[in-house]
Amino acid sequence: MSISPSVREVLARRIAGEIILSGRPGVTMRKWRELFAVSQLSISDVMHLSSSVISDYESGRRKSPGAKFIRRFVLALLQLDESRGSRFIREFAKLTSSPSMAIIDLREFPIPVRVEYLCRAINGEIVAFKEGAVKEINGYTVIDSRLAVEALSGSEYTQLFGASSERALIFTNVENCILPMMIVRVCGLKPRLVVFHKASPDGETVKLAEYEKIPLIYSSVSSVEYLIKSLRKLYRVALRIKLGRRVRPPPKISS
Repeated sequence: MSISPSVREVLARRIAGEIILSGRPGVTMRKWRELFAVSQLSISDVMHLSSSVISDYESGRRKSPGAKFIRRFVLALLQLDESRGSRFIREFAKLTSSPSMAIIDLREFPIPVRVEYLCRAINGEIVAFKEGAVKEINGYTVIDSRLAVEALSGSEYTQLFGASSERALIFTNVENCILPMMIVRVCGLKPRLVVFHKASPDGETVKLAEYEKIPLIYSSVSSVEYLIKSLRKLYRVALRIKLGRRVRPPPKISS
């Protein structure tokens, strides 16, 4: 079976995202290296550095690696796998037909979260159906738009809604703006709002959102990893409020 570039990109993004968001990034690096059956020496050769550097990160002797190093590490894993016939990438590709693979992150907030706080967290701006903008949402789902179109059937779209439809559907990897809105339109459930990450909606998409009476938000956050990190921070703020701890409103981020 041929390997779609999108599968490789999604796998790379998932590995990098898990490492970045991990409380122990070195341990997560070792987990993925061992899953790929790659030695410290092999990956260090591809990265043109001493194997002791990889060992130091994995053991915690060095501070958490930066984003550039993690990117090099992930690309080296994929390069080594491709040199062996892409065994691991092919196994991952078989899973892309599963609806869950289109869902990057899904959470229910412990308390309703104001939409203005969501916009502040993700550098969001309402670009359609402003007059119908809701005040609060109860959760969010981050979706890979391309995989959703490729992998999901009409009956599976409801899996995007988690425990409640009173949520934000946040579409990433948007190549054709009209397709995510068509998914929303054909699904029996309707979200409280839709977010496009790094994809400015065109006129037809705005018209469709207005017709469906669903507020549409454009998010300019720099990366999917940063988007998820910001959403999870918003979740933690909501949790602290639920537990009765005083917190300030989420600050506007700079990406």
